[in-house]
Parts: sequence; C-alpha cells; structure tokens
Amino acid sequence: MIRKWLSLLLALALLITGALQAVSAEETPGDETEALPAEDSQDGDDSEQIPMDLDEDEDGEEGETLLQVRLLTKGDEGDDVLFLQLRLESLQYYKGTADGKYGAETETAVREFQKDNENRGLQVTGVADIATQMLAASTQYRALRYNSEGEDVRELQIRLTALGYYTGQIKGKYLEGCENGIKQFQKNNGLKVTGVADALTQEALFSYGAIARYDVAEATPTPLSNDSFYVVTNDENAPIMPEEPVAYTKTLKSGMTKSKLVIQLQERMQQLGYYDGPISGNFMNKTLAAVKKIQTQNGMKATGTVDEETWNLIFNSTGIVMPNATPKPSPTPEPVPFAITVDVKNQIVSVYSMDENGEYTVPVRQMLCSTGKVGTPSPVGDWVLNGRKANWCYFPKWGDYARYWTRINSKVAFHSPIYSAVSLSALKKESYNMLGNRASHGCIRLAVPDAKWIYDNVGAGTVVSIREDLPLDKELKTALLAVKPKSADDPAIATTPEPEYSRDAVPDLKGAVLSEANKSKGEAVYWVQRRLKELGYYPTKCTGQMLNRTTQAVKDFQKDHGFGQTGKVDQKLINAMADAEKITPTPAPMETPAP
Repeated sequence: MIRKWLSLLLALALLITGALQAVSAEETPGDETEALPAEDSQDGDDSEQIPMDLDEDEDGEEGETLLQVRLLTKGDEGDDVLFLQLRLESLQYYKGTADGKYGAETETAVREFQKDNENRGLQVTGVADIATQMLAASTQYRALRYNSEGEDVRELQIRLTALGYYTGQIKGKYLEGCENGIKQFQKNNGLKVTGVADALTQEALFSYGAIARYDVAEATPTPLSNDSFYVVTNDENAPIMPEEPVAYTKTLKSGMTKSKLVIQLQERMQQLGYYDGPISGNFMNKTLAAVKKIQTQNGMKATGTVDEETWNLIFNSTGIVMPNATPKPSPTPEPVPFAITVDVKNQIVSVYSMDENGEYTVPVRQMLCSTGKVGTPSPVGDWVLNGRKANWCYFPKWGDYARYWTRINSKVAFHSPIYSAVSLSALKKESYNMLGNRASHGCIRLAVPDAKWIYDNVGAGTVVSIREDLPLDKELKTALLAVKPKSADDPAIATTPEPEYSRDAVPDLKGAVLSEANKSKGEAVYWVQRRLKELGYYPTKCTGQMLNRTTQAVKDFQKDHGFGQTGKVDQKLINAMADAEKITPTPAPMETPAP
C-alpha cells in the first residue's frame, strides 16, 4: 500500500516539473457578464480527480489515468499521510515520527509549509488540500530565512556569490549578509522583496535566467512631478506607465476566477484601450481576446496566457504597441541549435550543430546509450521535441525511477540509467553497465552527465532521428567505451587528449604493414586516420586503432589513387597519403545553348 501511494503521488509530482500554478480557491462566478465554463464547476466532493498524462511510462500505453487524491486533515491516517510526512521531513518542516497519522505536529508542519508558499497560491489552514500535497511532492526547496543553517544555505551562498550578491564567508548560516543579498536579488529579478529565500526565490536564483547584480545598472530615481499612480509622458501616443514597475508573480490563464491579479490585468488593459469588458477578476472570453490582441500587436505568439514576458509588456514596457498603431512584425525565429541522431546499431547518441550551410553536420557530443531491447525497440523515425522535461521520472509499471527525463514522443524519452528510489545513491549498477547495449523498454538511457547535458541544452523544436540503418562504427564505439568510468558511482566522464598531428610528420613504418587483421594501433594508425579525414575518406572518430571504418577508408583511398584495394597500409601508401590532395569532383559540363 505504501508503495502504491508513493508511486502515484511521486508520479504526479514529477509530471508537473517546477512550481505548481496556484489553484483559485473559489470556482463560482459572481454576477459579472462573463460566465464560467461548465467544466469549472465543482460537485462538492472532498476528493479531486486529477487527469494525469503518464506518457513517460515505458509500457507505451497512451491516454489519461484518473488519480484519486483525498484532502488530508487532523485525525486522518494512511499511507498518503505517511508520504506527506516524509516529504515535509525532507524539507525540514516536520520533526516528528513519520507514522502515517495526521496529528498536531503534522498539522503544524503543513501550516508552516503553507505559510512559506502563500505566494504559490496556498492558504494557511493546516489542512493538506490537493494543492498543498502536490506542491509538497514536487518542490525541492525549503524556505530559508535569518538564522537558517545547513547545506542548502551553503549552496545558496555559493550561488549568491557567483551572481555578485554576497561577499561574506560561505559557512552555511543565513545571517545579515545573506539576507541583504537575497533582498537585492529579489528586487533585481522582479520578486517580492522579503529577504526570505522562499521556494519561488530559490527557483529563480538557481535558474539559467537569474539576473546577476552586475547585469543591472544602478539608476538614480527621478522625483515625480505629482502623486498620481500613473506617469504621463509628453508623447501623446506613448502608453501611460505605472509609477513603479509592477512585479510579475505568477502566470494568469483562461478560467481563473475572483483573482485580484486578473482585476489588475483587466484595469491595465482597459487603460491601454485593449479591453472593454467588466472588471470582474474572471479570466474569460473577453479577457482572453484582449490578451491575444496585445500579443499579436506586439509580435508575440498569441497564446492568451499572461506569462512573465506578456505581463512585463503590459505593465512595464514603454515600447508596447497601442491598439490602433501598426503591429510589430513577428520576430524571426531563432534556428534550433542542435539535431540529434540515435544510432541503434552502434548504441550511440550524436548531437550535431549547424555548419556554414545551415545543415546539422558538426559533431558536438557523442555518447553511449541503451536503446530499446529487440522485443521493446525504440521507435524508428524523426521526432520533434516539445521541451517537456522532469528532473526525476517514475515508471509505474516497473516501479523504477530515472533522472533528467527529456520527452521524445508520447512513449519514449531520454533519461539516465535506472534508480531503485529517488536517491542519488540508488542507481542500479547493472543499468549503468549496460550502456552501449540494448537494455530499455524503448527509452534512450544515457550516463547521468550525458542525460543532464541533454536536459540542460536541448530544447523544443529539436529533431531527434532514431535510426537502425547506419553502418557499424567500431572506432567510435571503442573510443566512447574507453572513456566510460568503470564505476557507476563516478558520474564524471574523462576525456583522453588526442595526440598531436601534422601532415608533415610522416610515420616511418620500418617495413611493417598496418591492417585490421594485425590489430594495428598506435600513433601511425592515428596519423593515417587524421590524414584520411583531411582527404575526406574517414568520417568518424580518430582512435589510433585500425578497425572496420579505417579499413574501408583505406580501400577507398587505394581505389581513387590506383592501388590495389587491400585495406592494408604500407610505407608506399603512407607516402602517397602524405603527397595526396583532396579530390574535388569534376563538375558536369554545361550545355551549350542553341543559337
């Protein structure tokens, strides 16, 4: 029973990756003209059915599963209470015994957790409603404040130092310098300035988009000429701007009701001339149409969702295009930086960037992988990533976990080797040791640092080609196996520097013959591979070991230069390689036009 609840709740938590959007406490519309959609009504039941898309389940079954999660309150008992206690204990809110009984200590811990996450939409009740359970299951940060101590404080100080907000000693204790650094970070990043490093602040702090202190120019505020809330410029066509920047706090979407933020949004859009509906706090059809109109006028994708970019455009941008002005052209989309090939035959994932012709031919990273077994193969074809990711994922059918999950399609994903629990020490060594061989149920397993590289660097729009028709490449696989750590506990993948190469440093074979049959290897073989690569014959990794791709490249060179196609390299062939120039195909003659 414990495993069942842990599985279901953890799967739910992992699928929401990141902060839970606040659920509106009241779902019933007022007497405004905008009506709520029928599906937003509640039947009054104290449990909630949450549709859960389990597309990372490796059994390949699609569709939705309805997960029943109950509201937990004082006096309740069960495995779901135990799971909640364990999560709050890991976040250092719960100090009691994890016994599955919702007593006073559990209620106090829930209340403290809710208080620290009010900015995420939680109400401080001591009752673990659905939103509280989901956020507790998904968040990875406890709130840190003055006098907090621990390793997480130390990590916070390291990150603040890197961003220029903290210059004190890194001792793992949250004191005045740390508090002041957090305040400055919150100010510069549009967060509520409290000096408390709550979960929202830490998510922003550790994100790639965190604004460093030295990225923000210190400006001297200009005194206002009057006390009005809005500042009016001399340009009659310029938008009326708020006196102070209006900080973004959360995403606003269609269907939200009785929201103060939606009221603020409606008032602002009305002032800008985009909205003529009621100021109701209900995000319905007219509000949605106004948001889309603003986005379209300003060259943005018309999603109808008020994310951080849209919020700052509406409230904080003097360059916003007004309703009757000429719309901004949609920005030219940035090219997708990478394309990925999954080579099933060789069990290698290769990442390519663009060459000067805009084609994905430049190798960026090549990694050993484990694709699907013969009975559960990885689906061959081209797939476009949608950007969906999770730091941890759970496979209900198998009872296993993995890290750095990046969705490929509805059935498979990139992820790390398998873990038996949500713990860095629970990696299954046999799963790690199988890298380079078929082992999965269809997903593409990678070493932890490789899965993290995909997770960190590859985004939506990237094309992933899963192929079974590529030639065997023993050289590349041998090279990757050579740098694979022997222990699954050591995630660092070392790289061996390649020998120095010069076309003029022609090897002296001293009568020897290099061949695959002789298992030739060493600097002379490396020179041959590098020279053949320069001449356009050898397309893969230079390893210094003579294997099948090297033999084929030698044969191709021999064919083009009048040698017998033996695949063997003697001194005469070495000298010919040194003197050869890259062959350029002779262009077909142009037809002479008729007079």
